[in-house]
Amino acid sequence: MERDRSLDIAVTGMAGRFPGSADIPSWWQALLRGEILTTRLDRRRLLDAGEPAHLVDDPDYVPVRGLLDDADRFDHELFGISPREAELMDPQHRLMLEAAWTALEDAGCDPTAESRVTGVYASASSSAYLRAMLTSHTLDAAGIEEALRANEPDYMATRIAYRLGLTGPALSVLTACSSSLVAVHLAVQALLNGECEQAVVVAAAVDFPQSGHVHLPGGILSASGACRPFDADADGALAGSGVVAVVLRPYADAVAEGCDAYGVILGTAVNNDGSAKAGYQAPSATGQEAVIRAALTAADIDADSLGYLEAHATGTRVGDPIEWSAASAVLRELGARPGQIAVGAVKANIGHLDAASGLVSLIKTLLVVRDGQVPPVAGFRSLNPLLETEGSPLYVPTERVDWGSGPGQPRRAAVSSFGIGGTNAHVVVEQPPVRPRAGGEIQTGDRVLLLSAASPEALGRTARRLADHLTDNLAAVALTDMAHTLATGRPRLAYRTAVAGRTPRELADRLRSASARTAAPATPVVFLLPGQGGQYPGMALPFQDALPGFTRVLEECLAHFEPALVARLRSALFTAEFPAGELARTELAQPALFCVEYAAATALTALGVAPVALAGHSLGEITAAALSGVLGLADAAALVTVRGRAMQACPPGAMLALAVGEERALELAERFAASTSFPAGGGHRLELAAVNTAESVVLAGPVETVDAFQAWLGGGETVRRLRTGHAFHTGMLDPAVARLREAARYVTLGRPELPYLSNATGAFVPTGSVVEPGSFAEQARGAVRFAAGLAAIARAFPGAVAVETGPGKALSGMAEAAGLAAVPLSAGRSRRRGEETLLALAELWARGLPVDPAGLTGPGRPVHLPGHVFAGPRLLAPAAMARTASARTASVRSVRTDAVPASAAVAPGPDLAPAPARTAAESVAARWTELLGSTGLSDDSDFFDLGGDSLLVVRLARRIGEDLGVRVPVRALMTASTLARHTALVESLLPAGDRR
Repeated sequence: MERDRSLDIAVTGMAGRFPGSADIPSWWQALLRGEILTTRLDRRRLLDAGEPAHLVDDPDYVPVRGLLDDADRFDHELFGISPREAELMDPQHRLMLEAAWTALEDAGCDPTAESRVTGVYASASSSAYLRAMLTSHTLDAAGIEEALRANEPDYMATRIAYRLGLTGPALSVLTACSSSLVAVHLAVQALLNGECEQAVVVAAAVDFPQSGHVHLPGGILSASGACRPFDADADGALAGSGVVAVVLRPYADAVAEGCDAYGVILGTAVNNDGSAKAGYQAPSATGQEAVIRAALTAADIDADSLGYLEAHATGTRVGDPIEWSAASAVLRELGARPGQIAVGAVKANIGHLDAASGLVSLIKTLLVVRDGQVPPVAGFRSLNPLLETEGSPLYVPTERVDWGSGPGQPRRAAVSSFGIGGTNAHVVVEQPPVRPRAGGEIQTGDRVLLLSAASPEALGRTARRLADHLTDNLAAVALTDMAHTLATGRPRLAYRTAVAGRTPRELADRLRSASARTAAPATPVVFLLPGQGGQYPGMALPFQDALPGFTRVLEECLAHFEPALVARLRSALFTAEFPAGELARTELAQPALFCVEYAAATALTALGVAPVALAGHSLGEITAAALSGVLGLADAAALVTVRGRAMQACPPGAMLALAVGEERALELAERFAASTSFPAGGGHRLELAAVNTAESVVLAGPVETVDAFQAWLGGGETVRRLRTGHAFHTGMLDPAVARLREAARYVTLGRPELPYLSNATGAFVPTGSVVEPGSFAEQARGAVRFAAGLAAIARAFPGAVAVETGPGKALSGMAEAAGLAAVPLSAGRSRRRGEETLLALAELWARGLPVDPAGLTGPGRPVHLPGHVFAGPRLLAPAAMARTASARTASVRSVRTDAVPASAAVAPGPDLAPAPARTAAESVAARWTELLGSTGLSDDSDFFDLGGDSLLVVRLARRIGEDLGVRVPVRALMTASTLARHTALVESLLPAGDRR
C-alpha cells in the first residue's frame, strides 16, 4: 500500500560549517572516514584567544575543542549591516545569517527575493560574547542597550527574517541542548498547519573565546580530551563550535517543483521529563521512551523499518546507558529486531555543539539515508559495560557500513536530542524519493551559467568553487538544471559574470578565467539596427537558438510578405548553405535584414530589455520606425519590399569606406575628380554616402569610378570595399526614390512612441511628432549622418549601452567610437552557432540590465550547487575585547584593521566619545563614523543605506547635541538622511556666528 504523503516534509536545502570542515560535503567525507575533528590547542593560542594564564595552567584544564575557523568573520555588507552593528552582533547570530542564506541557495531559492511565505526557527547557545561586553565595564547605558539588542536571543530569528525579507513566523527556540531539534518539530508543525509554505531552521554554537574547559570531577565535560559515546572509556563531552541550517517544505510541493530533496521527515515529537527523575539536570529513560514512541506514531511506521539511530550520546558514563536502555526498550517493543539498528554519535567527531547539536545530528542522518552509508563511531574501542546489549536492537558500527534498500523498503532512520531540564525531541526520516530523469537533462547545445556576488573577490571564489564542483561531478551534472538553478535560485548581486559551454569541463575551465562586471541597474539601452552589408546565409540561426521568442516574432514578420518571397527568405535565413551571392541582392537582403532586426529587437524587449531610443542605419531606420510605432508591421513589410526591389533595379554601383573624417574624404574626392578625365556631366563623380564616425566615412559611385579612386589612393589611406552592388545614398538611387515616394503615400503613419534617429539629420525624431511620408524616400537618397546621431545619443543618455540587434557588429564599432558601450547580439560566425548570442544576452545581464535570467536558460529543476563563498572581514567589538589580557592587544588591532582601513580615522565607540567636533560638518561626520563604523563617506552617503535605523538616529541626535550644544530634532534627521542634508540641518540650528 502506497504511503499517504500529505503529512510528510521534504528537506530541500542544507548548510553547515563544522570543526575541521568548511562545508557539508567535506564534513561528510570526514565522518565516513571516522575522523576526529576536534583540536588540541597550545598554550600560546589559548592566551592569544583571551584565556587567563592561571586558567590555562590549571592542572585540570583540558585544552581541547571542536574549533570553528574564522568564526569572527562576517560578510556584513551583503546583508546591509554597518560595520559598527556587525561588531556588536554575537558571532553566532552572524553565522546563522550566512547559513540561512546558504541553505536557501542550496534549496534553489534566491535569499533576497523568496516569494514563498517562509518561517525562521533559530537556536543558539548562550552568548559568551554578550557576557564579555557587559563585564568589560566600558559601555555606557546606550552602549549596553545596543549590545543587548545585537546579542540577546529574542532577536536572532527576527533579524534573519528582516535581513532576508522572509514573512513567515520567526521564532527563537531555546531548550538547551535539544533546542534545534525542537525547532525542527515546530517548523514541521507550522508547515502542516499552513502557517508557512517553507521553513528555515538554523542553529549555532560558538563560544567566545573558543577554548578548552576545566574538568570537574563528576561533571559532564571530559577529563581526557576525547568524547567517546558508548565506549568503556567514556568520561564526558567536549565543547564544539559550528553553525547549521536546513530548509523544509511540504513533500507534495517539493516533488511538484522537482526539488532534489536530501530526505523526508516522516514524524516528529517533543516532550518533557517532568519531575520524575533524580534531578533537574538528570536524564529520564521514561521521557526518552515516550518521545521516541510518539515520533514513530506520528510517522505512522513500525520500528522494524528503521536501520539507523543518531543518538544524543554525550559520552558520559551514566547518560549513555540511560539513552541506550530507553531506545532499546521502546524500539524492541515496537518491532525492531536484535542488532537491526546502527547507532551514530557525531559528538565523537566534532564535540558537543550544544543548542545546534540536534540539527547537526539531523543533517548527518539525512546523509546516511540518502547515500546508504553508515559512518563508524569515531574513536570507538569497546562497549561501555553498563550498556544492556542482550536482545537490544542497537549496535555500534566500528567501520563504514554499506546500507542497501530493497524494492518498497526505503532506508529509514531516527534522531534523538535531549536537553538539560528535560525537553526531549525525536525525528524520524526516510531516504529521498528517486527523482525521475527529466528531458531537460539531455546535454544539447550551449548552456550559460550566470553568477553574481557582493565583491569581485567573492565572485572569483564562488566561480572557482563552482568550477571545482563541475570537475568533481562530470558524469552527474545536468547542465540544463544547473543553468536554471543559477538563473532562478541565486540573488542578483552587484558583481557578475557569465560563461557558456557545452560540457562540464568546458564550463569549468571558463569559470576559472571569467572576469567580473559591475552591474549598473539604471543603465539606459539603445537598440542599433544595421543596414545592408552585414547579412549572411543562416543569419537567423543564432537568434533562433539563443533568444527566447525570436522565432515566433520572425514568423509574424514573414507572414506579411508575399508567399514567393517568404519561401526565399526562409531558406536564406535558416540555411547556412544558401548562396551568399543571391542573399546579397538588395531585393532579398533588405527584407531578410528587416525581419531579423525586428524579431530580435522585439524578443529582446520581451526578455526585459526595453530601449530608451532606436538608432537604425539606412534600412535600419525603417525597422526603427516600425518598432517605435510609426509604421505598422504590414506597412513596414510592404515598404521594405518596395525599397529592396526599387534599389535592385537601380544602376550598379560600389561603396568604399575610408578611415578619415568627412572633410578629408570630400577633399580626396575633389582632388581625384580634378585629376581624372571622366566624361562631363558629373555622373561619374563620387558622393558622400555616410558619415559613421569622426574618422570613418563612406564614398560611393559607379563601379568604375570607385575602382579608379581606390587605385588612385594607392596605399595612402586605409580603405575597405563594402559588400554591395549599389551606390546607396547617392544620386544613383534617384529612380528608387521616386518609387518610394509613391509607395509611402499608401502607408498609415503613427506617431513615434520611442525616439529614433533620422539618418538625414542625425537628430532624434522625438516621441509624439508627426512623421512625413516622404521622409522614408529622402533617407534612402541622402547621406547617413550616423556619427551625429550617435553623438546625440551620448548626450541624451550618458552611460547608455548600445545593443546591435541584427547580424554583425559594424554599428557596435561606431557606437564605441562615439564613447558608448556596445554589445552586438550576433557578431558573426566565428563561434559555435548561438553561443555568441547567448553570451551577449548574458553580458547584458552582467551589466545590470533587466534581462530575465530564466529566459536565458529555459526550464529546469532546482539542483544542489555551491553557493556564495563567505569571507568577510574579521569583526570584534572593542568592548568584547577589553576584558582580555594585554597580550591580545596587537592581535585585536589587526582584527580591526580588516574592517577599517589602517589609514582611516576611526572614532572610538560610544563608551569612549571623542572631543566635541568644532564644526557641524566635523561633528556629523565623526558621529556617523562612530555609530555606523563606515568610512570614506561622501555628501551623498545615506545613513539608512549604510545600516542605520531609528534607534541609531536617536543616538545620533543626542551625540551631535552634546558636541555642539544644540537640540537636534530626530524627525528631521529621519527625513533628511544623507550626510550633506544632516550637515545642513545641524548648521541651520547653530547661532549665525558659529556656522562654519
